Amino acid sequence: MDAKVYELINDQINKELYSAYLYLSFADYYEEEGLSGYANYFEIQAQEERDHAMIFRNYLHENGEKVRLLAIDMPDKTFANFLEPLEAAMEHEKYVTALINDIYAAALEAHDYRAQKFLGWFIDEQLEEEDNADTMITNMKLFGKDPKGLYDLDRECAARVYTVPSPLAGK
Repeated sequence: MDAKVYELINDQINKELYSAYLYLSFADYYEEEGLSGYANYFEIQAQEERDHAMIFRNYLHENGEKVRLLAIDMPDKTFANFLEPLEAAMEHEKYVTALINDIYAAALEAHDYRAQKFLGWFIDEQLEEEDNADTMITNMKLFGKDPKGLYDLDRECAARVYTVPSPLAGK
């Protein structure tokens, strides 16, 4: 495996685990604010991010590479209203998209076709993640100031259930 591609993928494990920590902090904020549905949404999002880290980890193992686990930074976000975590999630997902794009660019440059194919799933996943984040922001802006609307949004988030990402489903 190309050294740069390896480094970027290994670092991505850490970034995905940080994402899980970050989303757990969002869940904690909403739980403390009495929005257990939003807390559920971000708890599940944290599970997904941990799974993404495992997918990258498995990829390195399957390609005979050693995994180097790095320290995970502590989330440092604080929020003044219900919209701010959603906006922070969108910002973070755009950051993760840029990271995935950087890995893909390195794989392309290295003619690492296996890595390119592997990363295709993450490219699709990031499109979905950004779309979900955008929808949550839009819904909060439209309905979040109305108590009944916020109640309905929270119930909708409470209905979210965890599903194993497809690359892990066969493991």
